[in-house]
Amino acid sequence: MPDPLRAPHDWLDHEAGPVVRPYAVTQGRVAPSATDYDLVAFVQATGTAEGTPGVILQPEHHAIMSACWERVTVVELAARLDLSIGVVRVLLGDLRSAGLISLSQPAAADQPPDVDVLKAVAHGLRAL
Repeated sequence: MPDPLRAPHDWLDHEAGPVVRPYAVTQGRVAPSATDYDLVAFVQATGTAEGTPGVILQPEHHAIMSACWERVTVVELAARLDLSIGVVRVLLGDLRSAGLISLSQPAAADQPPDVDVLKAVAHGLRAL
């Protein structure tokens, strides 16, 4: 009789390995620890965890650090690492609190859109 504890599981993909739920990666957190930032904000690594005492990083933190040695947007980072935006934002908050990354908002994200321009675009689209 087969052992029920050794039965195949739905959560195990033999090619990809075990599936880790997002809440396990973020330890149940759903919001970044620091202030909120836009999805098109630029991220760049500013240091390494080895030089920072008391900082313990998960594999996902290391993947983010490796992927952002050159400036990259938050949304592009999530796509590169195949992680959800929510998970990436929480992990970026950890890295920012540790002083390992810098986040900069693009100038356009700080200003509200010009209503006249949006109306002109909508009018032009209707004319098509």
